[in-house]
Amino acid sequence: MKRIMLIILSVAAVIAAKAQKVYSVDRASYADVKVYVVDRESYADLLVYKVDRESYAGNNDGKWFFVDRESYAKKKIYFVNRESEADLKIFFVDRESYAGWKNSSKKSLMY
Repeated sequence: MKRIMLIILSVAAVIAAKAQKVYSVDRASYADVKVYVVDRESYADLLVYKVDRESYAGNNDGKWFFVDRESYAKKKIYFVNRESEADLKIFFVDRESYAGWKNSSKKSLMY
């Protein structure tokens, strides 16, 4: 019984570690990725859907869960005001099924 519980907990830890958990930092120098929110889906590198539970977050597929502590995040992002300063351009979508990469060459930024 203990062995089964250990296996279950290990699998759950691996799944949680792969979740696309992000934290919005207040300085560009603290960020892993600088992000600009575009006003049209066609301008985006990534279509992002904000999930409301950590367990719903994806694995680099545009389903983001915003954590409340930096230490819980897989990626720290900073929202820039100018498109030219951004590493990644995103557009927030209102349906989970719309989330995903439009420019797969930028995919490595969120690993």
